[in-house]
Amino acid sequence: MNTPPLARRLLAELLGSAFLAALVIGSGIAAQTLSPDDVGLQLFENAAATAAGLFAIILMFGPVSGGHLNPAVSLADASFGGLRWRDALAYIPAQLAGCTLGALVANGMFARAALSISTHHRASAAHLLSEAIATAGLLLVIFSLARSRRASIAPAAVGAYIGAAYFFTSSASFANPAISVGRMFSNTFAGIAPASVPGFVAAQLVGCALAILAVRALYPHVTPAQAADVILPHGGEGAQHDGVRSVRVPS
Repeated sequence: MNTPPLARRLLAELLGSAFLAALVIGSGIAAQTLSPDDVGLQLFENAAATAAGLFAIILMFGPVSGGHLNPAVSLADASFGGLRWRDALAYIPAQLAGCTLGALVANGMFARAALSISTHHRASAAHLLSEAIATAGLLLVIFSLARSRRASIAPAAVGAYIGAAYFFTSSASFANPAISVGRMFSNTFAGIAPASVPGFVAAQLVGCALAILAVRALYPHVTPAQAADVILPHGGEGAQHDGVRSVRVPS
């Protein structure tokens, strides 16, 4: 079976990103409603729902597009040759649109105004450092699993890492430029003020660059076929890059 057409992969990235944003924001609204006087419990509920839901979302959409749902993942994948650069650049608008759509849907599910701009400012130096570290760690998890032929456990590992990173980072680990944009459109527990988003995205891109360097140092022989298996193998056959199809290494 060939790699799915780009249009189908873009639809998977859009829908997966929409579910991701709805999951993060919706569980944040629910947590705020259920535990109005306990911020720690709110964070725990939000993190637990995100970790479990992300696992399921990757399983749903990963076989079609790889389940990136994150521009940082797509850019890193392209840098290792697992995804064509032109496809990576097409994934990013789909991810941004999906996360924005998911935010609007989450607001609607809880009878909030469909569009509300967040006033939750987060761009302190500690938050930005957290985002760089969270993003770098996420990419290290993903690509180390692909390189060591353990891509089949990536959905669980990604969910577990993000759930844990809610607590070990001061930013609650967005680690994703698309979700950072989407969360602007919900003035709720999980929101982020527009003024904070450029700093978050810049820090995430720094984390992406650091992760690429670290993966190249730790796993110097990452092949395009292995990179194409992130986050889930899709299409059942080798990735296509520069007009050449590579045979995938079984996970």
